Amino acid sequence: MSKNTKIVIVLLVICILLAAIPVLVLRDAQFGGSDDAGSQMIEEIDEDYVPWFTPVLENLIGGELPGEVESLFFCIQTGIGVGIIAFFMGRFVERKKWMKKTGAE
Repeated sequence: MSKNTKIVIVLLVICILLAAIPVLVLRDAQFGGSDDAGSQMIEEIDEDYVPWFTPVLENLIGGELPGEVESLFFCIQTGIGVGIIAFFMGRFVERKKWMKKTGAE
């Protein structure tokens, strides 16, 4: 077995452990959003609290967005961010190749 094959196998085992250990250790854990926890804490402290504003989309549609739509918006936002980062990283790589080719480096 070559050195690279051993490294790949070790890294795969580490990745599997990183995914499996939290699932096994935190079986009964309750995960909630920080927005919900903050809202509950504010209600405990001051029952008469009124939020300063509501989200724009909730005003437009007249209610709260379903969780699936929120997830969709988050995924779209993530995709746009990754696209921008990948574009600029590609530009930097191509610029470096171009500079090597022309001898400007």
